[in-house]
Amino acid sequence: MRIFLSFLATICGVLAAEVPKEGLLVDLDARQGVTADAQHRVTKWENQVTTVPVREFSGQDKGRKVPGSGLPTLVTDGGFASVAFRHQELLCRDEKTFDGLIQGSGCTWVTLLKVYPQEPGLKDVHSFFGNLRNGSKFEGLWGCVDDENRIWWGARNGLTFGRFDVNNPKVAGPKLEPDRFYVVGGRLAAGKGNVAIELFVDDPKAVATGGFPVNPAADASMLAVGQERDAIQHPGYESFDGEIARFLLWQRPLSDTELSTVMTTLRATLPSKK
Repeated sequence: MRIFLSFLATICGVLAAEVPKEGLLVDLDARQGVTADAQHRVTKWENQVTTVPVREFSGQDKGRKVPGSGLPTLVTDGGFASVAFRHQELLCRDEKTFDGLIQGSGCTWVTLLKVYPQEPGLKDVHSFFGNLRNGSKFEGLWGCVDDENRIWWGARNGLTFGRFDVNNPKVAGPKLEPDRFYVVGGRLAAGKGNVAIELFVDDPKAVATGGFPVNPAADASMLAVGQERDAIQHPGYESFDGEIARFLLWQRPLSDTELSTVMTTLRATLPSKK
Protein backbone atom coordinates (compact mmCIF):
# COMPACT_ATOMS: atom_id res chain seq x y z
CA MET A 1 0.00 0.00 0.00
CA ARG A 2 2.82 2.41 0.86
CA ILE A 3 4.50 1.76 -2.50
CA PHE A 4 1.21 2.26 -4.32
CA LEU A 5 0.53 5.56 -2.52
CA SER A 6 4.05 6.73 -3.31
CA PHE A 7 3.57 5.85 -6.97
CA LEU A 8 0.19 7.61 -7.01
CA ALA A 9 1.68 10.71 -5.44
CA THR A 10 4.43 10.77 -8.07
CA ILE A 11 1.94 10.49 -10.93
CA CYS A 12 -0.31 13.15 -9.44
CA GLY A 13 2.70 15.41 -9.03
CA VAL A 14 3.62 15.01 -12.69
CA LEU A 15 0.04 15.65 -13.82
CA ALA A 16 -0.20 18.73 -11.62
CA ALA A 17 3.14 20.12 -12.76
CA GLU A 18 2.80 23.41 -14.56
CA VAL A 19 4.74 24.14 -17.70
CA PRO A 20 7.15 27.10 -17.42
CA LYS A 21 5.28 30.37 -17.82
CA GLU A 22 8.23 32.63 -18.65
CA GLY A 23 8.17 33.40 -22.36
CA LEU A 24 5.16 31.14 -23.03
CA LEU A 25 3.22 32.41 -26.05
CA VAL A 26 0.98 29.48 -26.98
CA ASP A 27 -0.64 26.62 -25.09
CA LEU A 28 -3.17 24.71 -27.17
CA ASP A 29 -4.68 21.87 -25.17
CA ALA A 30 -7.38 19.78 -26.88
CA ARG A 31 -8.97 19.03 -23.50
CA GLN A 32 -10.07 22.64 -23.14
CA GLY A 33 -10.80 25.71 -25.21
CA VAL A 34 -11.99 23.84 -28.31
CA THR A 35 -15.18 24.93 -30.08
CA ALA A 36 -16.65 22.34 -32.45
CA ASP A 37 -19.82 22.18 -34.51
CA ALA A 38 -22.41 19.39 -34.65
CA GLN A 39 -20.13 17.37 -36.95
CA HIS A 40 -17.25 17.71 -34.43
CA ARG A 41 -15.42 20.03 -36.82
CA VAL A 42 -13.21 22.47 -34.91
CA THR A 43 -14.00 26.11 -35.62
CA LYS A 44 -11.86 27.60 -32.85
CA TRP A 45 -9.03 26.49 -30.55
CA GLU A 46 -8.39 28.97 -27.74
CA ASN A 47 -4.93 29.75 -26.44
CA GLN A 48 -4.67 28.97 -22.71
CA VAL A 49 -2.04 31.70 -22.24
CA THR A 50 -3.95 34.80 -21.19
CA THR A 51 -1.04 37.24 -20.93
CA VAL A 52 -0.37 37.61 -24.68
CA PRO A 53 -2.40 39.09 -27.56
CA VAL A 54 -2.75 35.66 -29.19
CA ARG A 55 -6.24 34.56 -28.23
CA GLU A 56 -7.30 31.85 -30.66
CA PHE A 57 -6.60 29.73 -33.72
CA SER A 58 -9.62 29.55 -35.99
CA GLY A 59 -10.73 27.81 -39.13
CA GLN A 60 -11.11 29.41 -42.51
CA ASP A 61 -12.45 28.40 -45.91
CA LYS A 62 -10.53 30.96 -47.94
CA GLY A 63 -9.11 29.29 -51.02
CA ARG A 64 -11.16 26.09 -50.60
CA LYS A 65 -13.95 25.02 -52.92
CA VAL A 66 -15.99 23.09 -50.34
CA PRO A 67 -17.24 25.09 -47.31
CA GLY A 68 -15.96 23.65 -44.04
CA SER A 69 -13.46 21.31 -45.71
CA GLY A 70 -10.57 23.11 -44.05
CA LEU A 71 -11.78 22.41 -40.52
CA PRO A 72 -10.06 19.66 -38.48
CA THR A 73 -12.01 17.28 -36.21
CA LEU A 74 -12.17 17.00 -32.43
CA VAL A 75 -11.41 13.45 -31.24
CA THR A 76 -12.29 12.51 -27.65
CA ASP A 77 -11.63 9.38 -25.63
CA GLY A 78 -12.64 9.67 -22.00
CA GLY A 79 -10.54 12.43 -20.50
CA PHE A 80 -8.14 12.49 -23.44
CA ALA A 81 -8.67 14.64 -26.53
CA SER A 82 -6.88 15.62 -29.71
CA VAL A 83 -7.54 17.57 -32.89
CA ALA A 84 -7.29 15.51 -36.08
CA PHE A 85 -6.02 17.23 -39.23
CA ARG A 86 -6.37 15.86 -42.74
CA HIS A 87 -4.74 18.52 -44.90
CA GLN A 88 -6.54 21.13 -42.77
CA GLU A 89 -5.43 23.98 -40.57
CA LEU A 90 -6.32 26.48 -37.86
CA LEU A 91 -4.84 29.96 -38.11
CA CYS A 92 -3.92 32.67 -35.61
CA ARG A 93 -4.44 36.00 -37.33
CA ASP A 94 -1.92 37.87 -35.16
CA GLU A 95 0.70 39.28 -37.51
CA LYS A 96 3.39 40.49 -35.07
CA THR A 97 3.62 38.32 -31.94
CA PHE A 98 5.73 35.57 -33.50
CA ASP A 99 8.25 37.72 -35.41
CA GLY A 100 10.88 37.66 -32.66
CA LEU A 101 11.23 33.89 -32.66
CA ILE A 102 13.72 34.01 -35.54
CA GLN A 103 15.17 37.46 -34.81
CA GLY A 104 17.44 36.41 -31.93
CA SER A 105 15.20 35.67 -28.94
CA GLY A 106 15.30 31.95 -29.59
CA CYS A 107 12.35 29.66 -29.04
CA THR A 108 11.17 26.23 -27.92
CA TRP A 109 8.16 24.26 -29.08
CA VAL A 110 6.84 20.96 -27.74
CA THR A 111 3.87 19.01 -29.05
CA LEU A 112 2.01 15.77 -28.36
CA LEU A 113 1.67 14.44 -31.89
CA LYS A 114 0.34 11.44 -33.80
CA VAL A 115 0.86 10.95 -37.54
CA TYR A 116 -1.31 9.22 -40.12
CA PRO A 117 -0.08 8.05 -43.51
CA GLN A 118 0.46 11.29 -45.43
CA GLU A 119 -1.72 12.16 -48.40
CA PRO A 120 -0.02 13.52 -51.54
CA GLY A 121 0.97 17.17 -51.58
CA LEU A 122 4.28 19.00 -51.79
CA LYS A 123 6.95 16.31 -51.71
CA ASP A 124 8.28 15.67 -48.17
CA VAL A 125 6.57 18.78 -46.74
CA HIS A 126 3.64 17.96 -44.46
CA SER A 127 3.57 20.69 -41.82
CA PHE A 128 1.95 20.47 -38.39
CA PHE A 129 2.81 24.08 -37.55
CA GLY A 130 4.47 27.09 -39.12
CA ASN A 131 4.57 30.87 -39.35
CA LEU A 132 6.23 31.26 -42.74
CA ARG A 133 5.55 34.51 -44.55
CA ASN A 134 3.63 34.25 -47.80
CA GLY A 135 5.87 35.29 -50.67
CA SER A 136 9.38 36.73 -50.77
CA LYS A 137 11.78 34.29 -49.02
CA PHE A 138 9.12 32.63 -46.80
CA GLU A 139 10.95 33.36 -43.54
CA GLY A 140 9.71 31.84 -40.28
CA LEU A 141 9.53 28.48 -38.52
CA TRP A 142 8.03 25.20 -39.64
CA GLY A 143 7.65 21.72 -38.20
CA CYS A 144 6.96 18.89 -40.62
CA VAL A 145 7.14 15.24 -41.54
CA ASP A 146 8.22 13.94 -44.94
CA ASP A 147 6.28 11.57 -47.17
CA GLU A 148 7.42 8.60 -45.03
CA ASN A 149 6.68 10.40 -41.73
CA ARG A 150 10.28 11.22 -40.85
CA ILE A 151 10.11 14.17 -38.49
CA TRP A 152 11.95 17.41 -39.26
CA TRP A 153 11.81 21.10 -38.55
CA GLY A 154 13.62 24.26 -39.51
CA ALA A 155 13.89 28.02 -39.48
CA ARG A 156 14.16 30.35 -42.47
CA ASN A 157 15.90 33.73 -42.10
CA GLY A 158 14.76 35.45 -45.30
CA LEU A 159 18.24 35.95 -46.74
CA THR A 160 17.91 33.35 -49.50
CA PHE A 161 15.15 31.22 -50.95
CA GLY A 162 16.09 27.59 -50.61
CA ARG A 163 14.69 24.23 -49.73
CA PHE A 164 17.18 23.70 -48.21
CA ASP A 165 20.39 25.73 -47.74
CA VAL A 166 22.52 27.32 -45.03
CA ASN A 167 19.88 29.98 -44.35
CA ASN A 168 17.05 27.45 -44.37
CA PRO A 169 18.29 24.44 -42.38
CA LYS A 170 16.40 21.17 -42.17
CA VAL A 171 16.96 19.34 -38.87
CA ALA A 172 15.70 15.81 -39.45
CA GLY A 173 15.00 12.94 -37.07
CA PRO A 174 13.56 9.43 -37.11
CA LYS A 175 10.50 8.03 -38.83
CA LEU A 176 7.37 8.26 -36.67
CA GLU A 177 5.13 5.22 -36.63
CA PRO A 178 1.44 5.88 -37.34
CA ASP A 179 -1.25 5.58 -34.68
CA ARG A 180 0.84 6.33 -31.62
CA PHE A 181 1.56 9.61 -29.88
CA TYR A 182 5.04 11.08 -29.63
CA VAL A 183 6.31 14.01 -27.58
CA VAL A 184 8.23 16.02 -30.17
CA GLY A 185 10.04 19.30 -29.61
CA GLY A 186 12.43 21.79 -31.11
CA ARG A 187 14.74 24.40 -29.62
CA LEU A 188 16.40 27.40 -31.24
CA ALA A 189 19.14 29.10 -29.26
CA ALA A 190 19.08 32.83 -28.52
CA GLY A 191 21.73 35.23 -29.78
CA LYS A 192 23.30 36.73 -32.88
CA GLY A 193 25.24 35.06 -35.64
CA ASN A 194 24.96 31.30 -36.10
CA VAL A 195 22.94 29.67 -33.31
CA ALA A 196 22.09 26.06 -32.53
CA ILE A 197 18.84 24.44 -33.67
CA GLU A 198 17.83 21.08 -32.13
CA LEU A 199 15.15 18.41 -32.52
CA PHE A 200 13.83 16.12 -29.76
CA VAL A 201 11.68 13.00 -29.96
CA ASP A 202 10.35 11.40 -26.75
CA ASP A 203 13.53 12.36 -24.89
CA PRO A 204 15.25 15.62 -23.86
CA LYS A 205 18.43 14.47 -25.63
CA ALA A 206 18.57 15.89 -29.15
CA VAL A 207 18.17 13.43 -32.02
CA ALA A 208 19.44 16.00 -34.54
CA THR A 209 21.19 19.36 -34.43
CA GLY A 210 22.19 22.09 -36.85
CA GLY A 211 23.00 25.76 -37.17
CA PHE A 212 20.84 28.76 -38.03
CA PRO A 213 22.18 32.21 -39.08
CA VAL A 214 20.04 34.77 -37.25
CA ASN A 215 18.77 37.71 -39.30
CA PRO A 216 17.36 40.40 -36.95
CA ALA A 217 15.42 41.87 -39.88
CA ALA A 218 13.58 38.63 -40.72
CA ASP A 219 9.83 39.14 -40.82
CA ALA A 220 7.77 36.02 -40.15
CA SER A 221 3.97 35.98 -40.26
CA MET A 222 0.83 34.41 -38.81
CA LEU A 223 1.12 31.07 -37.02
CA ALA A 224 -0.86 28.08 -38.23
CA VAL A 225 -1.31 24.61 -36.77
CA GLY A 226 -1.82 21.78 -39.26
CA GLN A 227 -0.10 23.89 -41.91
CA GLU A 228 3.16 25.84 -42.43
CA ARG A 229 1.54 29.22 -43.10
CA ASP A 230 -1.61 30.98 -44.20
CA ALA A 231 -1.45 29.10 -47.50
CA ILE A 232 -4.52 30.60 -49.15
CA GLN A 233 -3.12 30.03 -52.66
CA HIS A 234 -3.21 26.23 -52.27
CA PRO A 235 -4.69 25.31 -48.86
CA GLY A 236 -3.89 21.80 -47.69
CA TYR A 237 -1.09 21.26 -50.19
CA GLU A 238 1.64 21.52 -47.53
CA SER A 239 -0.44 20.35 -44.56
CA PHE A 240 0.00 17.19 -42.52
CA ASP A 241 -2.32 14.30 -41.70
CA GLY A 242 -2.42 13.41 -38.03
CA GLU A 243 -3.47 14.54 -34.57
CA ILE A 244 -2.27 17.21 -32.15
CA ALA A 245 -3.26 16.79 -28.50
CA ARG A 246 -1.22 19.70 -27.21
CA PHE A 247 1.06 22.36 -28.66
CA LEU A 248 3.28 24.69 -26.62
CA LEU A 249 5.53 27.50 -27.85
CA TRP A 250 7.95 29.72 -25.89
CA GLN A 251 9.84 32.79 -27.03
CA ARG A 252 13.06 31.57 -25.46
CA PRO A 253 15.14 28.41 -25.40
CA LEU A 254 14.08 26.28 -22.42
CA SER A 255 16.81 24.84 -20.25
CA ASP A 256 17.50 21.11 -20.42
CA THR A 257 15.75 20.65 -17.07
CA GLU A 258 12.69 22.63 -18.16
CA LEU A 259 12.49 20.72 -21.43
CA SER A 260 12.68 17.39 -19.63
CA THR A 261 9.88 18.42 -17.25
CA VAL A 262 7.61 19.57 -20.07
CA MET A 263 8.12 16.38 -22.08
CA THR A 264 7.44 14.23 -19.01
CA THR A 265 4.31 16.23 -18.19
CA LEU A 266 2.88 15.84 -21.70
CA ARG A 267 3.67 12.13 -21.80
CA ALA A 268 1.89 11.62 -18.47
CA THR A 269 -1.40 12.88 -19.94
CA LEU A 270 -1.61 9.93 -22.35
CA PRO A 271 -3.95 7.07 -21.46
CA SER A 272 -2.06 3.81 -21.12
CA LYS A 273 -3.51 2.39 -24.35
CA LYS A 274 -2.14 5.38 -26.29
